[in-house]
Amino acid sequence: MSDAAITLPLPDAGAPVTARRRVPESAIAAGLVAALCVLLVLIIALPLGALLIKSFEGPSGGFAGIANFRTYFATPTLVEALVNSLTIAALAVALVVPLAFGYAYALTRTAMPFKGLFLAAALLPIFAPSLLSGIALTYILGNQGFLRGLLFGHSVYGPIGIVIAECLYAFPHALIILTTALSLSDGRLYEAAAAMGTSRLRTFATVTLPGARYGLVSAGFVVFTLVVTDFGIPKVIGGQYSVLATDAYRQVVGQQNFPMGAVVGLLMLVPAVLAFAVDRMIQRRQSALLSARSVPYEPKPRRLRDRLSLAYALGVAGVIVGTYGVAVWASFIRYWPYNLALTFDHYDFAATDADGWSPYWNSLAMAGSVAAIGTVVVFSGAYLIEKLKVFPAGRMVAQLLAMLPLAVPGLVLGLGYVFFFNAPWNPLNVLYGSLALLAINTLAHYYTVAHVTATTALKQIDPEFEAVSASLKVPFWRTFTRVSLPICLPTVLELAVYLFVNAMTTVSAVIFLYGADTKLASIAIVHMDEAGTTASAAAMASVIMATALTARLLLALIGWGVVAHLQRWRRREA
Repeated sequence: MSDAAITLPLPDAGAPVTARRRVPESAIAAGLVAALCVLLVLIIALPLGALLIKSFEGPSGGFAGIANFRTYFATPTLVEALVNSLTIAALAVALVVPLAFGYAYALTRTAMPFKGLFLAAALLPIFAPSLLSGIALTYILGNQGFLRGLLFGHSVYGPIGIVIAECLYAFPHALIILTTALSLSDGRLYEAAAAMGTSRLRTFATVTLPGARYGLVSAGFVVFTLVVTDFGIPKVIGGQYSVLATDAYRQVVGQQNFPMGAVVGLLMLVPAVLAFAVDRMIQRRQSALLSARSVPYEPKPRRLRDRLSLAYALGVAGVIVGTYGVAVWASFIRYWPYNLALTFDHYDFAATDADGWSPYWNSLAMAGSVAAIGTVVVFSGAYLIEKLKVFPAGRMVAQLLAMLPLAVPGLVLGLGYVFFFNAPWNPLNVLYGSLALLAINTLAHYYTVAHVTATTALKQIDPEFEAVSASLKVPFWRTFTRVSLPICLPTVLELAVYLFVNAMTTVSAVIFLYGADTKLASIAIVHMDEAGTTASAAAMASVIMATALTARLLLALIGWGVVAHLQRWRRREA
């Protein structure tokens, strides 16, 4: 081929030459990671820092050192609240963990029927505000309760009622952990035990319990943390029995003693952080128990064991469903217990609360925004941390901040938001009292679980997708939208429902942050109960529970229909 055959286009001499500089893809990725770090610092780290600073301030705002802590431990009534919280939490752990273990054993290690139904019944408290169990107990064991004789003259308003209600509230959380722990056991161990003629009791003591010990410890710490940091139940049924959560509320709202409220918040943070640290250590050791050669344990039918398990599951599920069912039923009773005629009057919230149904619509709007925006933020953030190999320091900081809320009680985070977003020097104080701040606080509160869920799903995707995309010069955002997001669609929907349900039921994290026009349904329940309109409070809580259950049902329908259609590529053709 001659040189004359090769022609190259030449630029027009009269036309201006403009060079378009494209921003490198790595710079865009690093910028997004940095933006994620800034966001997490803003909604998590800085509020907690403001809480810490406030605990060292004096009444006039100057630096007081540890004087507030000395005052706290020198005040007997304040120390009593700390002791009461630890006592209630210890009792709840001692009751919940064995009960949940027996229930989880029945679900995973027996051949009893209707396992799915029993699991759904046990998870019912997750879809209701924690206050609902306390409200239900007032109808069952209160002064006008139909089973008040079971307490032999003791009052349900105090430690007895708090412990019972906290057990109902914490039971499903422990059950999820223990069910997972028992499901991961290696069936070969049981086959070997049977071949050696080992008795069932000894097999349980030497195989089942050691295999589930990490789950037992983890469940214990989760229950302990939930009980220590819960605000709704002690507020509704605690009476004059003071605990840390109600003490913090009284210091901030009742006495306007913000430094002492910060001290109480930090004290609530200590057991939560210790539980989180121990749980992390346990989970690291647990991974060594899993083997690629493990086979799932499949229980064989055994009549006596299965019937006993069925009776136990019926008893526990009956208590849970019956307790919450009484609260729903009472919301339709005209005047408990003297006039049991059915009525919808208690759902006319305007008759007992000037805001009427507005708190419910506020909750719906807030929960919807948390689910929509939070799912995008959490899943995108997990992708940036897990899949993009740029800016290692930034990804490490983002991962640390993403895990931090798991060790922070909602009430503590709410206090931090008060001190940070309500500060006069903070230009973001315009958000204080707004629905947007309530949504931000709720997202920060539940960020860790959603982040871990998204990260777990992304870890299951082969890194070769990103490697091939990079070799083909395909931008990472296109790989994200066309590969990672469609594969993880079921997880994304789970994240949305998880955030929505928790946003609808949260109490402690938002109790300090609402404004005159942004009161949430869960806060309205507290106010209705304080005003003595318990039936209306039960009605509002029932509406919240129905909404959360509807969201879960919609997810199931979407999973059965749309997602199953979009995920057909996962199924292997015959």
